[in-house]
Amino acid sequence: MGSIIRFERVNKIYPDGTRAVDDVTFEIEEGECVTFVGPSGCGKTTTVKLLNRLVEPTSGTIYLNGQDTAKVDVISLRRGIGYVIQDVGLFPHMTVAENIALVPRLIGWPASKRESRTDELLNLVGLEPGAFRNRYPHQLSGGQRQRVGVARGLAADPPVILMDEPFGALDPITRAQLQDEFLRLRARLRKTILFVTHDIDEAIKLGDRIAVMRNGKIVQFAPPATILKTPVDLFVKDLVGKERGLKLMKLSKISDIMEPFVDSIVEETPLRDALRLMKERNRDVLWVVDKAGRYQGWVQFERVAKDEEGYVANVLERGGPAVGEEARILPTLEAMLKGQRLWLPVVNKDGQPKGIVTMTHFSTFFASDEAGEGRSC
Repeated sequence: MGSIIRFERVNKIYPDGTRAVDDVTFEIEEGECVTFVGPSGCGKTTTVKLLNRLVEPTSGTIYLNGQDTAKVDVISLRRGIGYVIQDVGLFPHMTVAENIALVPRLIGWPASKRESRTDELLNLVGLEPGAFRNRYPHQLSGGQRQRVGVARGLAADPPVILMDEPFGALDPITRAQLQDEFLRLRARLRKTILFVTHDIDEAIKLGDRIAVMRNGKIVQFAPPATILKTPVDLFVKDLVGKERGLKLMKLSKISDIMEPFVDSIVEETPLRDALRLMKERNRDVLWVVDKAGRYQGWVQFERVAKDEEGYVANVLERGGPAVGEEARILPTLEAMLKGQRLWLPVVNKDGQPKGIVTMTHFSTFFASDEAGEGRSC
């Protein structure tokens, strides 16, 4: 995948001299979610609105799919970009279905296609079509209205979606629920998303990369883990907060700390061959896999060395718990402590072994300067 959005030295200066966006340059990859975060007035919302020309740049060039947006018809441009805002902006005199189908109707979709798309999107955002399509906005809760707003932003199947503080006005419980729903939708739809928020925790949770802004400039543009480990200056460090280590721990995956472990054998392997491999690789343990490469269990050196005439199946420690490489660190540690396990095999989504995680890996992670800084006692 290549970049779908590119800003080149973009500025927005208002007549009173206010420099809302100051020489901003960045690229966003197709399918990526970038969260824009910073204090009020930092330029994050203005930057995002420059893409669909709700705000026109003073200078610089903005490219969408390789086209200079200044040379694209503004109506066509906006109809090809989904837009979701904090107060939703649903038309009160239109039903839920009419609000969702607005852009598809404007661009000429036939009624049958609009209706099927509306029902598809209502299901997608967790609203049963039969119960919600004919309701009006005043008959919905805040969370339901926001879900309809997201559905409307997706209605014409745009490749790019702008989301301006979409969950900012919601209560904490509803907000957390919609953040989780957003992550589920993202994984399924793979849209390119520019997401504005004032909440650094939301930015960390939802973004593939974070653009930290201050006084119209992008101070740091990096993945959440990099922002947490190595904030570029005191401003970013203060914005992230004192609990950087705890946030990094919640964000990090087992794949970030595991030791890659590729030595595996099938059950039908003679023990003498297994013993030779263990000596050559200096391994006390080998993973055992089936013919499709899926994890089945393990064998230990002591048991293999006792009987060189048999087969791996005779000494196999079958099954046992394994952890996915995408699993989060804290729940995995808690499970290992509860099960009194010193190590666990790490597998991918197909059940194939990818590595091993041990208590030593957790100790190293927690003892590191990056993870430990700011951790409360």
